[in-house]
Amino acid sequence: MENSFNLKRDHNNLDGKIVAGFERLSQVFRVLLWEKAKKYDLSPIQIQLLIFLKHHSGNKSTVSYLAKEFNLTKATVSDTIKILEQKNYVLKQTNARDTRSYTIELTAAGLEIVLRTEDFTDPLYDIVTDTSENDKMVLWQNISFLIQQLHALQIISVQSTCYNCHYFSQQNGGSHCKLMEMPLQSKDIRLDCNDHKPLRL
Repeated sequence: MENSFNLKRDHNNLDGKIVAGFERLSQVFRVLLWEKAKKYDLSPIQIQLLIFLKHHSGNKSTVSYLAKEFNLTKATVSDTIKILEQKNYVLKQTNARDTRSYTIELTAAGLEIVLRTEDFTDPLYDIVTDTSENDKMVLWQNISFLIQQLHALQIISVQSTCYNCHYFSQQNGGSHCKLMEMPLQSKDIRLDCNDHKPLRL
C-alpha cells in the first residue's frame, strides 16, 4: 500500500492528499492543546481527561473506561489521575461495595480549570460556524462515516455513537432512535451519547 507522505506522488493523487490533510488536522489539535497545557502547567492528556470527566456520567469515570476511551494503558491513566489528584483537580470516590474500585470526580478547582481550557478548539469551531449549512452537512456525513469505519477496523476502541447503540434502528429506509422515539436525520447522529447502550452482537 502506498504511504501518504510521498510529495511527488501526492501532487496528482487525491486519496493521498486527503489522508495527508487528516495528518495536518491532527497537528492542529496537538498544537492547540499544547498551548493550553503550557499556560496552565498541565499535559495535553490531563486536559483531555478533565474535560471528559466534566461531560460524562460516573460509569464512564473509571480508570478502565478512560484507558479504553483514550487508547492508553491503565497504568498511564492511573498515573495521570494521581497527578491531577495532587493538583487538587480530581478526587476518587471509592465504591462502597468494592473498595478496590473507584470513580473519579472533578473538584471545584478541577471544574474551574476545565472552564479555562475546554475552549482550545474555538479556532476550529469558528471556521465551521462560518461554513454554509450544506457544506457542514456533507462534512458531517463524511466524518461520521469515517469514524464508523475506523471503529469497525478496531482502530477506535470505544464508540458511543448511534450506529452501534441498542436503541438505534433502521425504519422505512431511515434511521430511528427507540429511546427518544424519534427519526434521526444525519444532523441528529451523535458521536458520543450519554444515553448510549452498547449493541450486543
